[in-house]
Amino acid sequence: MFGVRGMLRGVAPRRLAAISAGAGVAGFACWNQQPPTRCDEKDMLLGAMCGFGMGAGFFRLMNPEKKSYRPDRNIMILFGPPGAGKGTHGPNIEKALDIPQLSTGDMLRAAVAAKTEIGMKAKELMAAGKLVGDDIVIGIIKDRIQESDCAKGFILDGFPRTLGQAKAIDKLLAEGGEKVNSVISLDIPDSVLEERICGRWIHKKSGRSYHVKFAPPKSLGGAAPTKDNMKDDETGEPLMQRPDDTATALVQRLSSYHAETVPVLKHYKPGGIVFHVNANQSMDGVWGEVSAAIKK
Repeated sequence: MFGVRGMLRGVAPRRLAAISAGAGVAGFACWNQQPPTRCDEKDMLLGAMCGFGMGAGFFRLMNPEKKSYRPDRNIMILFGPPGAGKGTHGPNIEKALDIPQLSTGDMLRAAVAAKTEIGMKAKELMAAGKLVGDDIVIGIIKDRIQESDCAKGFILDGFPRTLGQAKAIDKLLAEGGEKVNSVISLDIPDSVLEERICGRWIHKKSGRSYHVKFAPPKSLGGAAPTKDNMKDDETGEPLMQRPDDTATALVQRLSSYHAETVPVLKHYKPGGIVFHVNANQSMDGVWGEVSAAIKK
């Protein structure tokens, strides 16, 4: 069978159908012990139909449809520049869809802590001061999305950032007969982001985020923010600002975002799965648009 399969691989469906129909006529004539030229119209039609059916069967055998190895999952990508509100609205999407939000940073740290094979490779690279390559990140995502909490789907946050990464994700999902279902893009003018970014403080252990104006910790009490009065509401531990949460660093981060991420949105746009949300409005307004998008 593998010999026939090898010979017929690459044959166009129409040509394969014609070959099969001809073979069917010849086979029918042989079965009736008469040359094909003596077959009447009825015999030739019956032989052609049988041969065509066999040809269709061969074509399906050589080109099997890939099927998902699990029930359909809701696979979403959450986009947005730094400060657009992914950390605020991501958890709401998690609750609404009952699927986890997967941050590449969190997954990388978890893989290293769990001492998985690919986590150890990532640790070696980081220890040597090298960047963790896309192949490592894709491997970590591949392991993570097989865990039980991803049975219904998952939200990718912060990845893919480039067109190459998007194609790598598509290839990974295609191996299981899956694909990205929706892309939510939180859109906001660059001019609005500086106030959001530069006033942001985080609790390093938990990832809880605060803002001196929009979401101040209880410890601030209306005073000017300092390292002494910026404390986590739950633990009382000191908060910190990320080194790149500065006006100077923001310019470079936004430049990279627009240069690398816009092509990713264009990549998914033909599939009709990209939804743009105006993130420059009240939190309720943003959630209203996000909620409407995830219900489509």
